[in-house]
Amino acid sequence: MQVTKTSDEGLKREFRVVLEASDLDGRAASRFEELKDRVRINGFRPGKVPASHLKRLYGRSVMAEVIEQAVADVNGQIVNDNSFKLALEPKVTFPESQSEIEAVLEGRGDLAYTVAMEILPEIMLADFSTIALEKPVAPVEDADVDQAIDRLVDQNRPYEPRPEGSKAEQRDRVTISFKGTIDGELFDGGSADDVPVVVGSGSFIPGFEEQLVGIAVGETRTVNVTFPVNYLAPNLAGKDASFEVTCSEIAAPGHVDIDDAFAKTLGIETIDALKEAIRGRLTSEREGLSRARLKRALLDALDARHSFALPDGLVSQEFEGVWAQVTGEMKQAGRTFEDEKTTEEAARDEYRKIAERRVRLGLVLAELGQKADIKVTDDEVTRSLVERARSFPGQEQQVWDYYRKNPNALASLRAPIFEEKVVDHLLTLVQLAEKRVTKDELFREEDADKPAA
Repeated sequence: MQVTKTSDEGLKREFRVVLEASDLDGRAASRFEELKDRVRINGFRPGKVPASHLKRLYGRSVMAEVIEQAVADVNGQIVNDNSFKLALEPKVTFPESQSEIEAVLEGRGDLAYTVAMEILPEIMLADFSTIALEKPVAPVEDADVDQAIDRLVDQNRPYEPRPEGSKAEQRDRVTISFKGTIDGELFDGGSADDVPVVVGSGSFIPGFEEQLVGIAVGETRTVNVTFPVNYLAPNLAGKDASFEVTCSEIAAPGHVDIDDAFAKTLGIETIDALKEAIRGRLTSEREGLSRARLKRALLDALDARHSFALPDGLVSQEFEGVWAQVTGEMKQAGRTFEDEKTTEEAARDEYRKIAERRVRLGLVLAELGQKADIKVTDDEVTRSLVERARSFPGQEQQVWDYYRKNPNALASLRAPIFEEKVVDHLLTLVQLAEKRVTKDELFREEDADKPAA
């Protein structure tokens, strides 16, 4: 065996390897010895099949297996001898000449191939004690609980038909049929019959419900609106539309007593228990949001404090995944780069930077996790799998079996658990203080935020 380094640039290494025919032939001979005790061939007693006969029957397939194993062994030896930490699996290039390949498979020629490897960079971790972070905290107030209950009341409020001749008022529920046109032409999704809408609920596009105030049963009126510029359907965004609206029913909102009886309609025994359940849900929601804000700030700090060469292969792999998701979502929504006020080239540059950030942060977190000996237990993965399966009611067993049979899928559950455990560890190393904020401030930050990594 001959191994020669042919390239050493940055994180990329390339080697030329020559495996002598005699070495491959020796490996094949050992394989034939194993086979002769297992194969059953008519005319021969078990274990008595001549090697020459086995070679004639299985020579090419055995040599192919031998080559595959020999290449894997040599590549592994190169990695071990050089103490490489690989970013991706080695890329092997075999001879293009069919005659050379045939000679190797027939045991008449040496196998010469090249193997390209990309290694992980050496990472000098920052001094985490110099990082100062603030965790935004917005405690749940009694008023927040009351507002949540008011929303539940509205969702479960009874409505009583108004007397004949009545006209719709704010908070009334009107039942309407409508036909929408743009430039005099009907458009997809612009027509419907017997649609209930609570006037002032904001469930329709801006300006629509306000023009329903004063409408009477049997009345038809024209409602003129402009679709928001960020409307989900790009073919409608920013366009003026006219709706011919006919009202078939007007119902007034009924009164709801906020008491134990109301709580029971929601499956909870008392109004106090309902309030506690709501408080717990709101608290959990805000704690999760606060954690996301803090994690984002932490990752920003890590990104700013670490600079090192990134494996091109990892970045490209990450970019392709991100780009496929972005373009897939755009295609599904019927949007173009022009709709997003950008170009494909500019978008590629932007998402390439996002991919680089994700790879950089992933390597930093992995390095820290290794140094801190952070592990993910099988029990933690199992709990995550149970939660995942529960999110597919009726298909729990299929989901369970899929993950158990697919190591890569199971690894996708392990990775986020590892990341969160490393983040938890990091938060014990930085300077951390709580900052009291309002609910609106906490949620406004969420609206302005980008993905954490």
